[in-house]
This record gives sequence, C-alpha cells and structure tokens, in this order.
Amino acid sequence: MKLISKKLNTPLAYLKGVGAQKADMLQKELGVSTFGQYLLQFPFRYEDRSTQYAIKDAQSEKVSIRLKGVIISKEIIKGQRNRRMVCIMKDPSGFVELIWFKGIAIMDRIIQVNTAYYAYGKVKNFKGKKSIVHPELESVAEAKSKLQSDFAPVYPSTEKLTNRGLDNRVRRNIASMILGELHPNDIPEVLPSYLIKKYKLISRFQAIKCMHLPNNEQEMQAAGRRIKFEELFFFQLQAMLNKVERQVKFKGFVFEKVGEHFNQFFKHHLPFELTNAQKRVIKEIRADLGKGNQMNRLLQGDVGSGKTIVSLLACLLAIDNGFQSCIMAPTEILAQQHYASIGESLKEMDLKVAFLSGSVKGKKRATILEELANGEIDILIGTHALIEDPVQFKNLGLAITDEQHRFGVKQRSKLWRKSKVHPPHILVMTATPIPRTLAMTVYGDLDVSVIDELPPGRKAVQTVHKTEAKRTEILRFMKAEIDKGRQIYVVYPLIDESETLDLQDLNNGYERILDYFPRPHYQISMVHGRMKPADKDWEMQRFVKGETNIMVATTVIEVGVNVPNASVMIIENSERFGLSQLHQLRGRVGRGAEQSYCILATGYKLSKEAKERIATMVRTTDGFEIAEADMRLRGPGNIDGTQQSGVLDLALVNLTKDQAILNVARQEAQHIIELDPSLTTEKNATLKEYILRLGPRFKSWGKIS
Repeated sequence: MKLISKKLNTPLAYLKGVGAQKADMLQKELGVSTFGQYLLQFPFRYEDRSTQYAIKDAQSEKVSIRLKGVIISKEIIKGQRNRRMVCIMKDPSGFVELIWFKGIAIMDRIIQVNTAYYAYGKVKNFKGKKSIVHPELESVAEAKSKLQSDFAPVYPSTEKLTNRGLDNRVRRNIASMILGELHPNDIPEVLPSYLIKKYKLISRFQAIKCMHLPNNEQEMQAAGRRIKFEELFFFQLQAMLNKVERQVKFKGFVFEKVGEHFNQFFKHHLPFELTNAQKRVIKEIRADLGKGNQMNRLLQGDVGSGKTIVSLLACLLAIDNGFQSCIMAPTEILAQQHYASIGESLKEMDLKVAFLSGSVKGKKRATILEELANGEIDILIGTHALIEDPVQFKNLGLAITDEQHRFGVKQRSKLWRKSKVHPPHILVMTATPIPRTLAMTVYGDLDVSVIDELPPGRKAVQTVHKTEAKRTEILRFMKAEIDKGRQIYVVYPLIDESETLDLQDLNNGYERILDYFPRPHYQISMVHGRMKPADKDWEMQRFVKGETNIMVATTVIEVGVNVPNASVMIIENSERFGLSQLHQLRGRVGRGAEQSYCILATGYKLSKEAKERIATMVRTTDGFEIAEADMRLRGPGNIDGTQQSGVLDLALVNLTKDQAILNVARQEAQHIIELDPSLTTEKNATLKEYILRLGPRFKSWGKIS
C-alpha cells in the first residue's frame, strides 16, 4: 500500500494562482513546496464569521467582526512619512473606512470600486468615523464560489508572506484549491482500522480537510483529535521501537558484583545519609548494569538534590567490575567542580581520578592520556575534550554526561566509540526539571529516574518579589548579608542598553553597585557571555574563592557555579525570564547551611503571565511544579532546549492540554510493542511501512545520549 500519492508530491508552483514566485516565498518562509507539505501546515485558531454586522452596529471592539458592503471609492494618500490606501465601504446603514499601510500595490490591483465585499477585522471609532486597518477582504461573488465556510481558519504567517500577497485569505484559498483537486484515496490511511474503530476516529482525509475547511466547531474538534492522536501515537511507537532495537542490537557489559570500593565508600565515606529517592535511583541503576543490556538512563534531579553522589556510586560499581568511567560536563568550571567534589569524596580511597579539558596541555596532558590508555585512571572527569580522538580508554564501561542537552548530537555520539566490544553504559544527568508528560514523550526510549527530594538539613530558599520602589531596601539587605560574610549574585538579562526594551542593563547595574559598594572595602566580579573564556573563568574563580563579595552577571552563571557561601540571588527584570530559567538561577544559592534568599526585582507594569511566573516562584521551590507551570505558560518547546534541538516536531499537539490523548496514545503504542515488537503481523503492516517512511523525522535520544 502506498502511503503517499503522486498528487501530494505535486509542486505548489503548479497550482493555479500560486506560480513560481509565490511558491518560492512559501518555501523560504514556511519550508513547504508540495501539496502534501502545505496541507500539514495547520491553522493555529479559527474565527466564527457566521454573524454579519451592519456598519451602524459595529463598535470599537477588541474582537474582529464581519461586515458586508460595496466599496464606493479608493484613494492612495501620500503622507509625510509613508503612504496609505483608504477605501470607503457602504451598506444601507452607513460607511466605514478600510485602510492599508502595507501591501498597497497588491490591494490597489485587487480591489474593484462599486463591487460588494466582505470585510473582516477590528473596528475603531475615532471622532465619529469608523475604520478597519488592514482588514481581510473577499469579494462576495468569489466567496460564494469557494468551498469555504463561515468557520474560518487562521494560519501562522510572516510579514514577508503578507507583503507578497500571501495573507490569511489567500492561504485559505490555496488550501481550498488543493483539497478541491484531491480524492480521499490521495491521502491514504496510516492508522490500522482497529484503532480507528476503537477510538471512533475520522479518516485521515476527513481530518486534514476539516482542519482547513471545517463547517463548524464540531468538525474542527474531531479533526484535531484525530491528528493529535496520530502524532502522539507514532512519536511514542517510534521511541519504543528504538528502545527495543537498542536492547536487541546493543548488548552491555555485565556488572555482576557490588564490590569492595562501593561497599567501603557506602559504609565509611558517604558525606551524608542518602535520601530515599537517591537509594531508589541507585537500585534502578544497579539493576540496569547487571542485565547484560546497555543502560540508557536519564537522571533528573533538582539543583542540590544529590545527583553527583549517585553518579559517583555508579562509577564505583564500574570500578568494582574492572571498568573505567568518565563524567563529561558542558563547561570547564562545572567539570572542575565535579572533579573537586569527587576527588574530595575519594581522597581516602586507593583510586585515581583525573581531570581533562582544553586547558590541560603539554606533559600533563600526555601523562593523563598514557595513564588512561594503560588503565591507571579509574575516573576521568572533563569537558568535551574527553571525546577527542587522542583520548583512548583501556576499558570504558560507564559514560556520564551532565546537562546533556548542552552538547551537540555528534559530541555525545562520540562517547559510544570510546569503548571496545560493547558501547559503554550511559547515564544522562540534568538539573532542569522536566514535566513527566514531556519526559515520557521526548525521552521515550530512555529509562527515567527522578530524585524528588532534597538532602536533610537543606533550608528552602526564601523568595520575595520587590519592585523598583524597594531599591534602597534591596541595597541595604545586600550590605547586611555581606557584613555577615556572605556573597551575592546580581543577574541581568542584557549586557548593553536596548532601545526597544526598558531593562536594567548589566553595565549600568555594575556602575550603580560600585557607587553603593565602593572599593577597596568591597570587591565585585562581572561576568557575561561576550568575555573571553579565560577572563570569564578568572572572574568566576575569584568569586568561588571568596575574593569578591558580589558577582554581577548575565545568565552565564545559570549552570556551573557552586559557591556554598553565596546566600543571595538578585534577579533584575525577572519578569523577562522564563520560569525554568528563574528556577535554575535561584538554584545557585541555598547550597550551604545558611538561610539563602532570592529577590525577584521587577518594574511596576507586569503582564498577566509575568505576574503568574513571579507568584509561582514566590510560592514554591519545587522544580517539577515549576516545570509544569512553565510548560503551561510557554509551551513545551522552551524546556530543556528541546525547541532548539527540534525534538518536539509536533504540528498540533499541546502537551499541557492534550495529556489525556498522550496517555491513550502511549498505552496503545506500548500494548502493540508488547504483542508485536517488530511489527511483523499483517494488521500492523501499515504502521511499519509508515514508520519506515517517517524514520528520519524521529530522533532516538537513547542512541545519542
């Protein structure tokens, strides 16, 4: 069975009224060039245009309304700065001005005087004159000949598309023309009939048609339900197939015993009693390592939850079974902190821990590489320098990456080639809390462990919201904390002043803090992304060593700096940050025994969403609650860098609102894989064919972690 017809591969340039130039613009702006690709660009909302207003009844409203009248005049008016086109529309009840500032040449060519049109837009009423700026316009005669209904789709667009005449009306017309040329068989079914019947889903052809040309809200909802189920089902099915394939294809080293090093450390050198969550995760890792399959596990844990000690215990399991381990971190300072922490923990044990980064050169580097190849080094900690070709392990059994989304796919995949016989076991750590719904969607082919409690004795960071009126109060509080011997972070969203955003910039902030905290009594570090790496590290190290009292920085300190003596985090213009980023920044304090504070400084005017973000931060320190709120406010694409990596290539799904569909789709995918792991039965033949065709669209995180 063919799952894509020749008609769907027809270039858009061949469609009447589109042509080469418009097709080229659609390709550049939307990445679509064929009928099939165009139909998968779904509307993001719909407008009910069934109600038609008389011009006299049209009031200044925030919502768009539909008018019907005859355009009795049009005029292009030249102003001092720009031109505008003004048309007068008349109906039996009155007049309204239709105004265009852009696309004037196109509209002038299209609009015919003494012709009846529908105008759709927001009406403004100024000094008794009614007007609509940039209305959507369609001739009454043209509207009657189309397949379109009064329940109109609205498409995502760009300024270039609108200026080239590819506005929402034209986009709808293109969808209508394409669908008018297609037969139901041209959009073949990809779901098996037993699933369609079980969940009472409409056909794929109907779903795509009703997404673009619904007659009413019921049709639109039925179409959306079908397409969302399909997207989530195939996403989950592919992830589970990847997992099955990996388990069959990639055998793992068997760590049979819990030996001397693990037991000695666990009994005599643990710096604190493990939490129940840490104990649970270690049991999950131990079980994985003894199975004979390659471990691929994601370890989630909030800032300060104790992921490092869990990773160290995993390394000791490897050592007890005759294998080396490595820990790779995205920045030198974070890698140094792992090295210092693990080195301190193992100082009384007969084990060798080494550090490698780009800054380790000459004889020292040569010695590390030689000892690593000879098997003298048990644990190697470092940056991406670990994956360079000269770095050869004698017997790498476990590879751990910290904040893995900060590494490129090629970088992570190189770790696989550092081991002989079998790929190393993989443990991926992240301090970015990922909502459960997102984790099981994006990381569907990884096993997920969660450390969901903090070590005993940690005090929750007290978070408060202060406006600019409290500036003096904030400065006094900073001084009091410094007098107690504490250190302070002050974080800004920008480096330089912005003409478009009224933000406190880093440089002005640094100067103002210098005024209140003058040298030599106070010392201040400044760090931002435009500094040379060596200068940035030098400033950070000064703060880490306690040589400076205040660190003025941009978000470069979001991940990396661990200073237990730093007890205050001040985030300027915090309304400009996302929730997950605010939480990451707050996690830089509260790492010592003293009470720590986070001050969210904002301007006076806050949007509704900004108020909700600030209120959430003040209310809770639970990273998973914050991640759920962040996904609800901003959508899943911004969490954990998944938008940049292109993982969530979902056209219609909203993971916050569509959890019920996600759960059903996941259950069905799981059930199918349990009964037919290779999709070899006749009833699943369509699934297998479609997944093979879509294969490149789905990423296997298990294979690149």
